[in-house]
Amino acid sequence: MGARVAPRFEDEGRPEMSAEEFRLLRDHVYSHCGILVREDMKFVMERRLWPRLEALGLRDFSMYHRYLRYDAQRRAELEAAVEALTTHETYFFREPAQLRAFSEEVLPVLQQRNAALQRLRIWSAGCSTGEEAYTLAMLLKESRRFEGWDVEVHGTDISRRVLATARRAEYGPSSLRATTPEQVSRFFEPVGTNKVRVRDEVRAWVSFGQLNLLDAEACQLVARMDAIFCRNVMIYFDIPARKRVLQAFSERLVPGGYLLLGHSENLLNLSADFELVHLRGDLVYRKPELTLKGGR
Repeated sequence: MGARVAPRFEDEGRPEMSAEEFRLLRDHVYSHCGILVREDMKFVMERRLWPRLEALGLRDFSMYHRYLRYDAQRRAELEAAVEALTTHETYFFREPAQLRAFSEEVLPVLQQRNAALQRLRIWSAGCSTGEEAYTLAMLLKESRRFEGWDVEVHGTDISRRVLATARRAEYGPSSLRATTPEQVSRFFEPVGTNKVRVRDEVRAWVSFGQLNLLDAEACQLVARMDAIFCRNVMIYFDIPARKRVLQAFSERLVPGGYLLLGHSENLLNLSADFELVHLRGDLVYRKPELTLKGGR
């Protein structure tokens, strides 16, 4: 947030969120998806949720909390509340050093390991508007290692709105700020004014689905993965929620599968299910191989 102080709601005839209302709403959001709103973010929560009160014709945040608890439309509205509270800023080819290490050092391993099956599965967890998932498919195309294979990059997010954007696959200049002209020419086609669309050959390798990472039963429906990208997602979670997500990742990764996090994230004191792998270009995590012979 900038230095300018936004006007308070009570100055505009709008209700101010009380400390108790903040606690109730914060805890309800946390129990749903693991996102923890800090104490010093009360005003931000108030400002971002006020339009939801207006849309529903509710007078105050106590009424909104009751709506989230008991109304027949509570599940859809809880999704709308989470959508209002989270940000989804991302772009193609983000964190290029990590992507280079993945392409040059991890993909050869996955190609060799999966050569008999010729199948590859990658999960972009918390994929937002789809740039990361499409980026991974583009890297696979650039590598030329997996042509003719059964390939799927599966992107998931808790927000249905951002997933709708991902499925449209249309993007503006902000999403392309780390994309080279050669990559734009190869993987995108012009559409409308000042926008591009991901080409069908890339989209064919990518799928999207709505998923709450804290929903253990829903995570069990995700296929077994060779690699999982979950970058700058767990920063929104507290330690117990992070442990639950990492447990789900461990269960969905094949033995020897890779977990790639954001550069500000690590697994210190969070999980013993992964080993740290020192690549030439980055540090990544890996689920240990089975000690006994067995299949995937």
